[in-house]
Amino acid sequence: MDAMKMIRRAGLLLLAAFAMVTTSLPAAAIDIERVVSKGGIEAWLVRDAKNPIIAMQFAFEGGSERDPEGKLGLALMAASTMDEGAGDLDSQAFQGKLDENSITLSFSAGRDGFVGQLTTLRETKDTAFDLMRLALTKPRFDMDAVERIRGQLLTSLRRSQADPNYWAQMAFGETVFPGHAYGRPQRGTAQTLAAVTRDDLVQFARTRLSRQGLKVAVSGDITAKELAPLLDKLFGTLPAKAELAPVADVKPAAEGKTILVPRPIPQTVLILAHGGLDRSDPDWYAATILNYALGGGGFSSRLMDEVREKRGLTYGIGSSLQSYDHANLITVSGSTVNDKAAEAISVTKQIWGEVAKNGITEAELRDAQTYLTGSFPLQFTNNGAIAGLLLQVQRDDLGIDYLNKRNDLLNAVTISDVKRVAERLLDPARLTTILVGQPTGITPDGTLHK
Repeated sequence: MDAMKMIRRAGLLLLAAFAMVTTSLPAAAIDIERVVSKGGIEAWLVRDAKNPIIAMQFAFEGGSERDPEGKLGLALMAASTMDEGAGDLDSQAFQGKLDENSITLSFSAGRDGFVGQLTTLRETKDTAFDLMRLALTKPRFDMDAVERIRGQLLTSLRRSQADPNYWAQMAFGETVFPGHAYGRPQRGTAQTLAAVTRDDLVQFARTRLSRQGLKVAVSGDITAKELAPLLDKLFGTLPAKAELAPVADVKPAAEGKTILVPRPIPQTVLILAHGGLDRSDPDWYAATILNYALGGGGFSSRLMDEVREKRGLTYGIGSSLQSYDHANLITVSGSTVNDKAAEAISVTKQIWGEVAKNGITEAELRDAQTYLTGSFPLQFTNNGAIAGLLLQVQRDDLGIDYLNKRNDLLNAVTISDVKRVAERLLDPARLTTILVGQPTGITPDGTLHK
């Protein structure tokens, strides 16, 4: 690359970076266009002509939960290798084109979906979309690239196994979702990653990526007229339907048990959980405020105040609502020194029970509503973030007007709504507890030797 090209590319990268961090659209100003191609492929578009950046995100149905039992990690390997060469371009040539045109292209495999992300300058959009089309429809899966990526994934997996949080998540899946796809390791194991062949990857791209359930979101300097034909170019040749293994809905096995994974470490990692709410449940907004007051609001939450601030039992503890395609959870996670684990869990269950019985205060309600509505515009910091939000709204089936009515839904929640949902949702007797470490003063109901 000559000096002038290097200078030009550096300038484009700087412009892209500046544009990505300076885009900020208040939630009330979000104008979403529904774009439908001649071939019937739909995308949601937020046009922003102020900066010459285009971000696209899209999701296919089915992620790691559809991996075959003996080849767990297949979706992850596919996501990691689809941009390692496509069409006539080997890995080096493909990555070189991305690099020299300041294009970011990647894929990821989630629990319920397979996601692609593209960010490009407007002036290089034709090259960017052509490369993405090749990656989607003509990935090479050359053996040298496949083996290199396999080695990277195995190295990453081995490193993760030194982290007690890894074992906590493994034990959590096995305990809460026994015998279900959600209970299996998303990243696979050394054995299952080794079992994935090039033919498996080719078959994955050929049969798992389809127009069935495809969701597409775009934000940036592109018009609906320009986008519509691109949708057919990118996705129009994909199969109409995917070959997806069925996944059953599952109720978390939350029965109040305590499961220990012994580890010779000075701290105990803990996860507590039981069933949650579906994202489509009308009580979701009250549950969101409840969760913020309980443990989702950082230092504004009850759990952080009682477990850390007043008693010094942990550096951090928090709760979250988790809604998947086939299951729902509310969880608490944190860590503590081994000899304080019993007290930390006892206080957590005590707070859980108090909120279940009494709900939250008016002040906590106001604080939660103020934060959750006031911080919402901060999620619109760049085109990539906006595209990500649009995609999630589509995947959750919330409606194209959701971003503009979301704050009103939260502000409509009353103190009685939160109390009713707390009584419905929080049950300390059903909290299943996963511990990794050497906690003292605790007698587990079961022990997993990982």
